[in-house]
Amino acid sequence: MQSVKEIPAKLTQLFETVHHIKKVEKGTFLFQEGSAAEELFIVQSGIIQISKIIPDGRELTLRMCSKGDFIGELDLFSPNPRYLLSARLVESGEVAVIMRDVLEEKLAQNLAISLEFIKWMSQQYRKTQTKFRDLVLHGKKGALYSTLIRITNSYGIKTNQGVLIELPLTNQELANFCGTSREVVNRLLSDLRKNGIISIDKGSITIHDLEYLKMEIDCEECPTEICKID
Repeated sequence: MQSVKEIPAKLTQLFETVHHIKKVEKGTFLFQEGSAAEELFIVQSGIIQISKIIPDGRELTLRMCSKGDFIGELDLFSPNPRYLLSARLVESGEVAVIMRDVLEEKLAQNLAISLEFIKWMSQQYRKTQTKFRDLVLHGKKGALYSTLIRITNSYGIKTNQGVLIELPLTNQELANFCGTSREVVNRLLSDLRKNGIISIDKGSITIHDLEYLKMEIDCEECPTEICKID
């Protein structure tokens, strides 16, 4: 599994504002899109899926967050803010809870932390923008290829055979990342297996030809910190 992320030094001061630690169980929602946003969270353990429900009812997964991630993107310093996305537990864990009003007070008093927080928020938006770009420009095949590339950057382990993805995902979960159906993902994965681009063993995917995937979507070689799913 990927190494624990290093939180920027200035943002570690936000731990001083932690209100309490909350245990969350697999399958439950930490928060849901449209609900009142009063808290920000720092993941202590477990894996949390950040997603959006699109108009036809399908779920579009945007991020998979683990220890060290901040989650709970919200409109600070605005009346009655709402969560823009939903957060569901894929693996049980704990989160540190920071109250919105306390966070706003901290940011108002400390310019250095405010700037670091703005940088973090900006990076999250850039990740989302590049993901939507891939979904719009490259169609269903490109969406899957892009997702596989992002997953390797977040959870990939280099082996003699290629890059092993150490995050077990079902075809439905992959489909959620791509905003498409499981049947489409099944077919596309089958084609990749037949051509020797990937192999799948007990649910674990190994990518043998990462450059092929990049070439097929005209990869722009974005910085790794942007081209990720966490």
